[in-house]
Amino acid sequence: MASRLTEIVIDAHDPKRLADFWCEVLGYSVTETDDGEVAIGTGDGTVPDLLFASVPEDKAVKNRIHLDVNATDRDQTDEVERLLALGARPVDVGQGDSTWVVLADPEGNEFCVLRRRVPAHPEPVPPSS
Repeated sequence: MASRLTEIVIDAHDPKRLADFWCEVLGYSVTETDDGEVAIGTGDGTVPDLLFASVPEDKAVKNRIHLDVNATDRDQTDEVERLLALGARPVDVGQGDSTWVVLADPEGNEFCVLRRRVPAHPEPVPPSS
């Protein structure tokens, strides 16, 4: 037996604002709100939800884990421009000359925009027997 990744939890001062940003980035919708937490996802269980949990402290250092995103319908440059217009900002985490672009969401959580374009809806992976 194994575990299945069902949620990725991200601390936030304003969970609703951050959830709205990531819904626009990923094309997700809010799946649940409860006591200062907002979950977003596809609603079909094919990918883990992102759960934004209210915390009082500020983000202090570079993330130890981050999200990577790939555009589905445009090139990397156009996707970066779209994300900047949504409220992301460029970040230098020492990436140097790389094929990915590092941005931060409105609360400073770093994420990468990769170069490769991917299908909007991944093919389901059949369970192993």
